[in-house]
Amino acid sequence: MKKALLTILQYLIFLGLGIGIVYHMLHELTDAQETELINAIKSINAWYLIPIGIAGFFSHFFRALRWRYLLETVGMKPTIVNTTFAVMIGYITNLALPRAGEVAKCTVLAKYEKMPAHKMIGTIVAERAFDILCLLIIAIGAFLLQFHVINEYVGDKMNDLGKKIERHHTVLLIVLGVIVLFIVASIIIYKKNKETKFGRFMKEMNHGILSILHMKKRWKFIGYTGLIWLMYVTQIYIGLKSLPDTHHLTALAALVVLVYGSVGMIVTPGGIGLYTLLVAQILAAYQIPDVPAQAFGWIAWAVQTGIIIILGVISLLFIHSYNRKKDAQATVDTAQNI
Repeated sequence: MKKALLTILQYLIFLGLGIGIVYHMLHELTDAQETELINAIKSINAWYLIPIGIAGFFSHFFRALRWRYLLETVGMKPTIVNTTFAVMIGYITNLALPRAGEVAKCTVLAKYEKMPAHKMIGTIVAERAFDILCLLIIAIGAFLLQFHVINEYVGDKMNDLGKKIERHHTVLLIVLGVIVLFIVASIIIYKKNKETKFGRFMKEMNHGILSILHMKKRWKFIGYTGLIWLMYVTQIYIGLKSLPDTHHLTALAALVVLVYGSVGMIVTPGGIGLYTLLVAQILAAYQIPDVPAQAFGWIAWAVQTGIIIILGVISLLFIHSYNRKKDAQATVDTAQNI
C-alpha cells in the first residue's frame, strides 16, 4: 500500500512539474511571440511527417524484435506480431501512467502467447539497464563531437549563473547546503543498508547488462539496439529539416537534441513540458531563436506522442482479432495432422 501511494505521489509530482513548465513557457510569451510561435508551427513542411512516422514505427518494431532475443534467454519465443503489439500497448500505457507500461506489455504478451508474465520481468530490467548505458555512451559521444558548440553555450550559461549567484548568493548557498546534506545522508543510509531501492536497482542493472553481454545472440541484440537509436536520430534529423529555421542543422546536432530530449522523456510523464524546454534550450546553442526553438520542441514532442497513440490504439484494436485468427488456424492445423 505504501509503495503504491509513493508511486502515485511520485507520478503527481513529476506530472505537476511538466504542467508547470508548460504553463511557464507559454505564460512568458508576449502576444507577438505567441503569434510567432503559431506561425513557426504552421511553417512545417507536412510531407516530412511521413518519413518521420515511418522511422518512428521502425524504432518500435526494432525494439520488439530486440525484446524477442531477450525472451529467448528465458525459453520464450513469441510471435513478432504479438511482441510488436505488446510493445506499443506498453508505450501507450506509459503515457497514462509511467512504468505501468512495462507491466502492461508483459501482461498482454503473457495472455496472448500463454506464457508466464513473471518470467519476463527480468528481460524488462535488462533492457532498461542496457538502454540507460546506451544513452550515457551516446551522450558522451555527442558532446565530444559537438564540444566546440556546447562548450561556448555552457560557458555563456555559466556566466549568467555567476551573475545570478552574486544577486542571490545567500538563498543559493542554503539550497546547495540542503542538497549536499541530502547526498551525504543518502550515502550513509546506502552504506548502512545496501538493500535499499537504489541498491537493488544498481544490482539489477548490473545483472541485466551482464546477462545481455553473455547471451548467445548478443551481436544481433546490439545490432537492433543500433537500429533503434538510428531511427530516433533519423526522426529528429528529418524534423529539423521540416522547419525553415532549423533546416540547416546537421545530423550531429540532431544527435545532441536527441540526448536532451531523452532526458525530458525520462523525467516527466510522456516528456510533457520538459522535453520541449530542454530541446529549445539546446537549440539555442546552435543560434536558433527562442520561439522557433520552442516550436520545434512542441512539434517533435507532439509527433512522437502522436505516433505512440496511433500505433498503440491500432495494437489495442487488432491484437484480439489477430490472435483469434491465429488460434483458429492452429486448431485447423492440429486437426489436419491428426
